Amino acid sequence: MTHERAFRFGRSNHLVGMVGLPPSTGAKTGIVVLNTGLMHRVGPFRLHVDMTRRLNAMGYPTLRFDLSTLGDSGAGGESQSKDQQVRADVSDAMALLGQQSGCTQFVLIGLCRGAQNAHTAAATEANIAGVVFLDGYIYRSFGFLCRHYLPRLFSIARWRHFLARRLSRSKVVDEAAFGSVYPPQAEVRRELGDMLARGLKLYFVYSGGISEQLNHPRQFRECFGRVADHAHVAVELLSGTDHTYTLQCDRQRLLGRVEDWLQKHFPESTAAG
Repeated sequence: MTHERAFRFGRSNHLVGMVGLPPSTGAKTGIVVLNTGLMHRVGPFRLHVDMTRRLNAMGYPTLRFDLSTLGDSGAGGESQSKDQQVRADVSDAMALLGQQSGCTQFVLIGLCRGAQNAHTAAATEANIAGVVFLDGYIYRSFGFLCRHYLPRLFSIARWRHFLARRLSRSKVVDEAAFGSVYPPQAEVRRELGDMLARGLKLYFVYSGGISEQLNHPRQFRECFGRVADHAHVAVELLSGTDHTYTLQCDRQRLLGRVEDWLQKHFPESTAAG
């Protein structure tokens, strides 16, 4: 039976998280799940709870926790940039899970803003062996624009709606999604390349709920070029799903994909059995 225990931890004892330990011991890989935006560590509609408990049953120790000032976690009291804070929080989280389970390498999982924070941590932090990016960085490419606008060229109603919308709002960065502004595309591409050079395995899963940002599986290649061809990169578009996998059928579809990817790249004895 899975054992769950809440912890207060971190360099200022300000972070709060839930460690889940599998029935068997000796796992090498631990899973750390980050907040989705400003949401509590349970995730949207308890997605993170469902995910971590299923992974525990497969043999993976897990930690779902609140970053500084989110959920039940307080402020660290340090003078740090947002990126520095995220990296320090993730480092503290990996230290806790390692102490409790004995695992020596970690896979981060994040949805939306959580995927962006996972990217920030994975760009520099040691002991991170892989990342699952759920609706992580993706940029509107020329191909996206062609696929999006060409079918609309001959629709007068769509042209009126488009022009009215453009005139009624100030100019913003196209890649601003869900309340965040993306860093430059070249910077993200370079950091992904650096992660792969260090041996990380990366899984990009995009939902049908971000169709205003992504409209075809090959858009990842259009954005990130040769990164898409790397043997340690997997990309999947789960068409028909919403951004937070509200429906049980969509949730089972997502969790099954994540479990299969973990089993392939980071097998544990319980999972392999």
